[in-house]
Amino acid sequence: MSVGQPLPHDSARLHVTGEARYLDDIPCPAGTLHLAFGLSTEASAVITALDLAPVKASPGVVAVFTATDLPHANDASPAPLPEPVLAEGEVHYIGQPIFLVAATSHRAARIAARRARVLYQPRAAILTIDQALAADSRFESGPVIWAEGDVEAALATATHVVEGEIEIGGQEHFYLEGQAALALPAEGGMILHCSTQHPSEIQHKVAHTLGLALHDVRVEMRRMGGGFGGKESQGNHLAIACAVAAAATGRPCKMRYDRDDDMIITGKRHDFRIRYRIGADAEGRLVAADFTHSARCGWSADLSLPVCDRAMLHADSAYFLPALRVESHRLRTNTQSATAFRGFGGPQGMLGMERAIEHLAHAMRLEPTELRKKNFYAPPGAPPESTHYGQVVEDFPLAEMMKELQKSANFTARKSEITNWNSKNRTLKRGIALSPVKFGISFTLTHLNQAGALVQIYADGSVALNHGGTEMGQGLHRKLTQVAATVLGIAPDRVRITATDTSKVPNTSATAASSGADLNGMAVKDACEKLRARLAGFLAAREGCSSAELRFFDGKVEAAGRSWHFEEVVEAAYMARISLSATGFYATPKISWDRVAGRGRPFLYFAYGAAITEVVIDTLTGENRILRADILHDAGASLNPALDIGQIEGGYVQGAGWLTTEELVWDGRGRLMTHAPSTYKIPACSDRPQVFNVALWDQPNREETIFRSKAVGEPPFMLGISAFLALGDACAACGPHWPDLQAPATPEAVLAAVHRAEGRA
Repeated sequence: MSVGQPLPHDSARLHVTGEARYLDDIPCPAGTLHLAFGLSTEASAVITALDLAPVKASPGVVAVFTATDLPHANDASPAPLPEPVLAEGEVHYIGQPIFLVAATSHRAARIAARRARVLYQPRAAILTIDQALAADSRFESGPVIWAEGDVEAALATATHVVEGEIEIGGQEHFYLEGQAALALPAEGGMILHCSTQHPSEIQHKVAHTLGLALHDVRVEMRRMGGGFGGKESQGNHLAIACAVAAAATGRPCKMRYDRDDDMIITGKRHDFRIRYRIGADAEGRLVAADFTHSARCGWSADLSLPVCDRAMLHADSAYFLPALRVESHRLRTNTQSATAFRGFGGPQGMLGMERAIEHLAHAMRLEPTELRKKNFYAPPGAPPESTHYGQVVEDFPLAEMMKELQKSANFTARKSEITNWNSKNRTLKRGIALSPVKFGISFTLTHLNQAGALVQIYADGSVALNHGGTEMGQGLHRKLTQVAATVLGIAPDRVRITATDTSKVPNTSATAASSGADLNGMAVKDACEKLRARLAGFLAAREGCSSAELRFFDGKVEAAGRSWHFEEVVEAAYMARISLSATGFYATPKISWDRVAGRGRPFLYFAYGAAITEVVIDTLTGENRILRADILHDAGASLNPALDIGQIEGGYVQGAGWLTTEELVWDGRGRLMTHAPSTYKIPACSDRPQVFNVALWDQPNREETIFRSKAVGEPPFMLGISAFLALGDACAACGPHWPDLQAPATPEAVLAAVHRAEGRA
């Protein structure tokens, strides 16, 4: 059986040899035009004059477009609230596209875009969370509040109560392949190649802009060089721009952002401020918690509302609280429109609770891991408990997982050894922390939990597969070839996945919410089972046996001691005029969600994990290093252990980067100052833990997912929280006071926390 085998990524050889073709590698037709946006230099202003004559006179320029040139709609928003592709008389952040240039080369377009003469009437810009709160600048009429139980009454009875605040920085996606699109005018419509996680949304937006039906627009996407959520909605602008220019000029049009432009124009992870109050009884049982989330969402709604919803959904982290209140402020600011990023708000909500647990444990003089274990949801076999939004937690293996991880990582002995080390060393302090992950799997927008697939068997027994998911390096295509091969009983190399294409599988959902394999895998399985049933029915009728007797495996079909090669059966079925093409479909069962009430079952299941991280800090400079990480992660019955472990390793490092080295900085005018690799530090290979142990919790999913596997895209990201908590532990070793470490824990932040622990701040 192919499923469960650690097969390499389907494009592994192409990746390492450089042969893998990305959008910028596609040979452009003769006469292709190249596009660039002219960008705002003000964060909030009315445009009083726009002189594009120097742009039009620039060498190589063929056409220039403003908002009035868009034929039908000027909207790139993935949300009900509009987001203009090109500014309509006013600008809302530095880097907002104002006009579009089409030229004979990429360089010519970029040079021309900088020659416009734009006059502004500046307005006071709202740049920070504090400014937005003071101005009541938000995307909803007031805060969203979800609550379970009487929090104030419960906190009044608590023996131990702490309150505090944590600032959580945003994060740049920093995908290796930047945003890019190519539009080809076609008979009666448009063909687009896009680096996107959501081809159907590109199709919708282009069709609306050009006044076409959806069937007139075809979007194709073979592979992305990374996405992480940054290509769920942020590619809309480029695709629309290319389509508009191609329709106007009749020529192919291509657009790609340079790295600086990419970082200046596109949205980031939402930065949050989380205020908390949390209380426990004398035995350390949590009685209540109250959280206030303030999220800086940027200038347009984009995906901010569901992102903030998911942060609220994960405010409990892995702990049962009889009373829990979460208040969420979605704030509008004159900065890049924050967007989807791996975890989609869940990491921020989860970190808020984990910080509160650490603070409470510090006040109680209790080891944080013990406080965590006291308050986990009930384990399997015990009466199940419900979350603050009403979903019953039906399986909760974390207590058992943490016990196993603590044993394999020698946690207790190492904790003691680190305490001894810190007592003898003044300059270097070490820290260690264990953090859990409980992450809900499904789109919270219920109708997105569906997928389709098209499977075709050719007369020689080879199989072509198309599905609605997109490959961004995570190995989705390999997993789905394993699913098809397992159902049909053939080798995976007999299955070829073609580029994601809206003309083959329509109405697709974004490859997001960790649901790529869950949704598309079940759709592929459905299609393959239909084909297998047809082949079995044909063969059973021909041979005079029952379909139930037939077994498809190892490239053969067997029944009652007789055997036929798969290719032989396929060829015979073709000659007998049996259809060898089938579509598959899947809709996630059991889920329901009332966003307004904050009640329901938004998730089919939870994925779990736990990580132990050990760090060392220099108390004189704040510099730090991750020494070791031990991870035990729940991937259910893994479809491909090699790919899943790779996702876990990458997710951990990316999560640790978010909370340590990656710092976004805007100046007082709203200019993003960290807009290049020289000023924004993502984790490098040398930043990974020196000792890095990863294991899978090999237990099948209790829900009927694809071969009982679990999603493994986003959940590992939150394992990186343990690195931040370990740094806080090291800071706490410097003195008796609460260090109050803020995120990201840059050297400056670590040094400030050291001083607070010592009582110097």
